[in-house]
Amino acid sequence: MRHWTEGFEDDDAEESLVRPYTITGGRTAPERDDLALITLVTTVSGSLAETGRGRLRMQPEHRAVFDLCKRPQAVAEIAAALNLPVSVTKILVGDLVESGHVRARPPLAFARAGGLPDMAILEAVRDGLREL
Repeated sequence: MRHWTEGFEDDDAEESLVRPYTITGGRTAPERDDLALITLVTTVSGSLAETGRGRLRMQPEHRAVFDLCKRPQAVAEIAAALNLPVSVTKILVGDLVESGHVRARPPLAFARAGGLPDMAILEAVRDGLREL
C-alpha cells in the first residue's frame, strides 16, 4: 500500500504539511463565522496596503489575497487561485477584514430579504435541476 506522500519530492512534502499551519500562525479555524464559500471579498480603496506602505507588513499570502480582490472574488475563487485550503483562505480573509484592507459581503442574491436568496433564483435553480 502506498503512503499518500509517496511520489512527492521530500521538500515539497514537508512544505505542504507545514505551510498552512505556518501561514495562519497556528490557527486552525477562522475567527469569523460569516465567511462562506460564496462570500464576495473586495479591497478597500484608500487602505494602507493599496498605497504600498501597509503591504510591507503583510505576509506574502495576505498580499496575494489583497491583489486578487481588486476585483470582487468569492472566497472559493481565492482559495482556488492561491491553491490553499478554504479554511486557511478564510483565516487570511478574516485577518484582512479585521485590519480594514478588504471588505466581505454576501452575494447580492443573499443581501436581499434579510440574507435570504431571492425566491425567483431558487425557483429557477429548482426548475433547472428538474430538467436534468
